[in-house]
Amino acid sequence: MKKIINTIYQNNSIIYKVFLFIVTTVLVVYFFPKGGKFKYEFQKGKPWQYENLYAPFDFAIQKSPERIAEEKAEIAKNAQRFFAYDLEVVASVQKAMTERFQSIAGDSLYSELLVEKGAKILSVIYKNGFLETASESKITDLATTVVLRKGNEISEMPFGDFLFPKELFALIQEEIGDTTSYVYKEILIKVISEVVVPNVSFDENFTSKSLEDAYSGISYTTGLVSADQLVIFRGDIVEGTKFDILNSLKEEYKSQIWSQNNYNWIVFGYTILVALALMMLLLFLRQERREIFENNSNVTFIFINVLLMIFLVTFTVQYQVDYLYVVPLSILPIVLKAFFDARLGMFTHVLTVLLLGFIVPNSFEFIFLQIIAGIITILTVSELYKRANLFISVGQITLIYMLTYFAFSIIHEGNINQMNWDYFVMFALNGVLSFLSLFLIWMYEKLFGLVSDITLLELSNSNSRLLRDLNEKAPGTFQHSMQVANLADAAANEIGANSMLVRTGALYHDIGKMVNPMYFTENQSTAVNPHDDLAPKDSARIIIEHVLNGIELAKKYGLPDRIIDFIRTHHGTSTVYYFLKKEEEGNLESIRKEDFQYPGPIPFSRETAILMMCDAAEAASKSLKTPTAQMIDELIDKITAKQMADGQFRNANITFREIETIKKVLKKKLKNIYHLRIEYPE
Repeated sequence: MKKIINTIYQNNSIIYKVFLFIVTTVLVVYFFPKGGKFKYEFQKGKPWQYENLYAPFDFAIQKSPERIAEEKAEIAKNAQRFFAYDLEVVASVQKAMTERFQSIAGDSLYSELLVEKGAKILSVIYKNGFLETASESKITDLATTVVLRKGNEISEMPFGDFLFPKELFALIQEEIGDTTSYVYKEILIKVISEVVVPNVSFDENFTSKSLEDAYSGISYTTGLVSADQLVIFRGDIVEGTKFDILNSLKEEYKSQIWSQNNYNWIVFGYTILVALALMMLLLFLRQERREIFENNSNVTFIFINVLLMIFLVTFTVQYQVDYLYVVPLSILPIVLKAFFDARLGMFTHVLTVLLLGFIVPNSFEFIFLQIIAGIITILTVSELYKRANLFISVGQITLIYMLTYFAFSIIHEGNINQMNWDYFVMFALNGVLSFLSLFLIWMYEKLFGLVSDITLLELSNSNSRLLRDLNEKAPGTFQHSMQVANLADAAANEIGANSMLVRTGALYHDIGKMVNPMYFTENQSTAVNPHDDLAPKDSARIIIEHVLNGIELAKKYGLPDRIIDFIRTHHGTSTVYYFLKKEEEGNLESIRKEDFQYPGPIPFSRETAILMMCDAAEAASKSLKTPTAQMIDELIDKITAKQMADGQFRNANITFREIETIKKVLKKKLKNIYHLRIEYPE
């Protein structure tokens, strides 16, 4: 049992990756729709590239969604509109009018005349009905026939026969005539105008029921294809009826497969394909990005992002497929490039898009468009800490989306008349949502301890708390770190390494010297050297401890692990050579080299290797009392040769060519610092 536990403990990293691989595969397959997939790919307006196709079973030819929508629109346009006539309104208005006239003229004969005349006018107003607004019914043509429901009676009439508010005043004046006295006329107009209210309203309930009944009569098929009937010849253009038949066969095929109890086989097939894709991703990490592969947190981060993109697309396909291109898939390469590199971002993006090709409609078009957009993302998105860069890149990505869709559309339709311009709006929304990558980058930094260029820019600010303390407590070390940062930045740019990362690492690599600043020569402003009173072994211990002290300070101030790596590795496993030689001069028998050796580890990336070279070169150049160009050249060659001989770069992904390039940069920069020129012979 103990042996099994030890084996599990020793292989816990591999076991975790296997577990992550299985869980991710299961989740991806779970997200996928489980229906069968039609084995032919076809596009409208393109030739049929397969063998002659015969119907494998009987099926109905389904009408296209566009045609069904047109029929529904035509039905809705010609559907009957129902209106309800309220009899109680007429009675209540009549009563209110009578009471008003009586309050004005009492029970006199004049009152009776007003009531009699008012009743006649009301009968005209309410003859066909008084409708307050026509907007609810969406009728614009007054000649349109509508249905008026008055109690249990139903009658048809032109919509224009209703009385509308804008016609009320003119009708009252017309009915009163010009023969009555001015006072009599004013009272009638005033009272009737105040008491009259609409008594006809749009009957939405009856209208909706009538429309649904009409919709139920729509036929969703246009014919029947019998088994073994020829569907399409090889080379025929997929258009018109053939296109409708192929779409119908595709949908029926999915339904047939689903209904034939093949669920387990379909899931098994999806599982194999998804597992292969994820296996390719793990193999790529193992072969090309070993440091990422060995970090379980980084592998988990990559798989989570793949899952997130697949979930968003499958959710959209399932619930609102029309908005498929609103999903900002370009976020995936943006995020991965921000934390890792362009090649990994592109490789992961392509695999994710290929997986999504199983579930999206028009998969070829989708895959082509998304891969092109991914390539543009990788090529254009850089230096995210510069705010304008992301805006420019997202604009370019959106433009590529639009151009690619435009090209596909004119290929399919043959012209731009049938182009769906809504897609351009969706691509614009896709671009806007791509800016969420900045929020995701910030969130991932907190969750996974990753570092982006934005964070590196913040850390490289010399006014940050830790660098300010370094400047106050160890000003010489601070100036040394600034010089090393400049050298490392130039070297990284020359070989295509991450210059922002190595520059930031260089600024913090010697922060451990703050603990005992006066034991380092760059901080000694007087001739007093505290090492004169110490044994070489003790001096070496204090010098070596600045690495461990730096790691502790970095963790205390919350520096990311990628920056702490520069503190750990900037001396590798080299020795404190000066004190080792001093010890050898006085005590040749009991010397332990380990007492004078840094704990390591040695550099494991191009960036950490660059820092080691720049740190040693800058520090050694200060020992030259009267530096010349030749002396600097020889010094740089000697330092790098010693580091290579000690095997300091064997774990770093750096080539001999790149090392030679860095040496040239260091020689040039140091000569510029010391204002040296080539010495010509007299």
